[in-house]
Amino acid sequence: MNPYDKIIFVAQSGTCREQMAKQIMLDFPLRNPAEIEAKGLVVQFPEPINQKAEAVLISNGISTEGLVSSQLEEEDITDRTLIFTMEAVHREKILENFKNVSPEQVFVLSQFVGDELEILDPYGGGLPNYGLCYESLRATIKKLVKILNESGYKVLLTREPGGVDIAE
Repeated sequence: MNPYDKIIFVAQSGTCREQMAKQIMLDFPLRNPAEIEAKGLVVQFPEPINQKAEAVLISNGISTEGLVSSQLEEEDITDRTLIFTMEAVHREKILENFKNVSPEQVFVLSQFVGDELEILDPYGGGLPNYGLCYESLRATIKKLVKILNESGYKVLLTREPGGVDIAE
């Protein structure tokens, strides 16, 4: 049985990296399907996806229909939810502000797959910055899907910067 049935990508506003990550993740087959969501930590009202992020997704053949920001809420998180943040500061905010989440459920996406650098926020940059963010996310999510598919969904967090140990 799957120890989780939902994956949530989280960043600050819910309009850019987390939306791109969600849509990229939907492009890859998971051995054990899970609901994929994108949430923001500070969302005062629903906003459409960032226009430059939208342009990059569309240019890569990925649909952006219906993508709007939404706030990460306590009820979004169950004991069967995995959360991937774009930056360590986002992970810390979740652990501080959400009582029903355990550290074993919340990961910095890049660290989880063994990469050293966080997914940089392209906000305020030109379209090429968003393209680089997309490419970085795609490579990272490809590694994530490989880990999830090969692990049989038994993922153990290691405290080391190198990522995770997989138990069969």
